[in-house]
Amino acid sequence: MEGYGQFCPVAMGAEVFANRWTPLILRELMAGSRRFSELQRGLPRISRNLLTQRLAWMERAGLIERRRRPDGHGGQYLLTEAGEQLRPVVVALGTWGYRWAATKVETGNLDAGLLMWFIRRRVKPDHLPAGRVVACFEFPGHQPGVFWMILDRGAAELCQSDPGYEVDLWVTADLAAFTHVFLGHLRLDDALRSGAIHLAGRRDMRQGFRNWLGISPFAA
Repeated sequence: MEGYGQFCPVAMGAEVFANRWTPLILRELMAGSRRFSELQRGLPRISRNLLTQRLAWMERAGLIERRRRPDGHGGQYLLTEAGEQLRPVVVALGTWGYRWAATKVETGNLDAGLLMWFIRRRVKPDHLPAGRVVACFEFPGHQPGVFWMILDRGAAELCQSDPGYEVDLWVTADLAAFTHVFLGHLRLDDALRSGAIHLAGRRDMRQGFRNWLGISPFAA
């Protein structure tokens, strides 16, 4: 593609966008990830060294910039204007993938941690009761299989170790079924009725679960 790209804008764009891991890193940044650790959570199959290299390359390419965090502790990665203008491309790629490539969930590709990371940022805070609430998600037979989600003032924090707070809602679920619910392939009510997902705890949290649990933005 070298040389050809000098007079073909499509080739020039593809050389930047189609570089390995670039679309997925852009997806994470567009979804709100800022810290290196947050990017790692959303991209569990990329090594730390490779992520460091890809971020450095994207910074040189003008897609992102690294700034110091407002609290002064460490840095954060932000999209530049050039990176932000790729949002419609990422959305279109995700829409195409959902429609044509995500019709079947392979059991060997299930990842409870990644699923919970995606669910965490799709929570609908307006449908939650006031104050801090804690939900514990359990996926029997999977490691790691227990996650705590702390929901407070519109923020959702995900933990893999017990934070020490009283649990308001227990969610015990078959991982495949919960993945299908998130993807919009299975109605939550049907999963609850079949027993694939079971709720226990505060009545208001059980009744409101379907309202604050967000699903994939591509499910529509």
